Amino acid sequence: MAEQGDTSTALDGEATERDEQREELLQTLTEALGDAIVGSHIWPGHELWVRVERDAWREAAEAAKARLGCSFFDFLSAIDWMPSPWGRYEDSAVDVGIARPDPTGPFATGVAGGETRFQMLCRVANVRRHHAVVLKADLPDDDLRVPSLVPVYGGADWHERECWEMFGITFDGHPGLRHLYLPGEFEGHPLRKDFPLLARLVKPWPGIVDVEPMPEEAESRAGNGDATDTAEEGER
Repeated sequence: MAEQGDTSTALDGEATERDEQREELLQTLTEALGDAIVGSHIWPGHELWVRVERDAWREAAEAAKARLGCSFFDFLSAIDWMPSPWGRYEDSAVDVGIARPDPTGPFATGVAGGETRFQMLCRVANVRRHHAVVLKADLPDDDLRVPSLVPVYGGADWHERECWEMFGITFDGHPGLRHLYLPGEFEGHPLRKDFPLLARLVKPWPGIVDVEPMPEEAESRAGNGDATDTAEEGER
């Protein structure tokens, strides 16, 4: 768990004053969850992130609701931290001459740390006291499942269904995992980094293809071109 000191480090790396309010929130969750908290990060004046063991995922949500008064469910999602093996796609200008990332190599997992490719994210808030907590949990690649938060926050229903179809994560105890967007016979999970977006393999990303310049740009280029051409003619 993150150490507590006289100063804390903001996301931009600058030392700032302590955020006693969020330190108290973290302490309250620590008293409730104990060693199930494996990482944390405080962005003073903004946000608290707490990473918990997967088995304590629902327990952490219950503690946030009961002990921190976070009765407002904001969102639930997942993230695949693996660098895309496709780069930023085929002939993308930013990838020309640049080696694509190794999807098997080490990769960053954001604030509060992480040890796995896939992580769960959930944000809940206390709208009266104006504080919130982002919960995180690591999911092992070979067992993408986590307890459902629907018994704690009914609003998690559709969010978990989306994660199930887009990432392939199973939510134990969910009342009915079924597709939101994709047809029932669809194979694969589009939000995984290793899912190939075939439409982009055969059609360049917007902005990569040559586009006709705006009129003022064309005039500017024409003017510069005339001056250059004149200079070149003089050199000849």
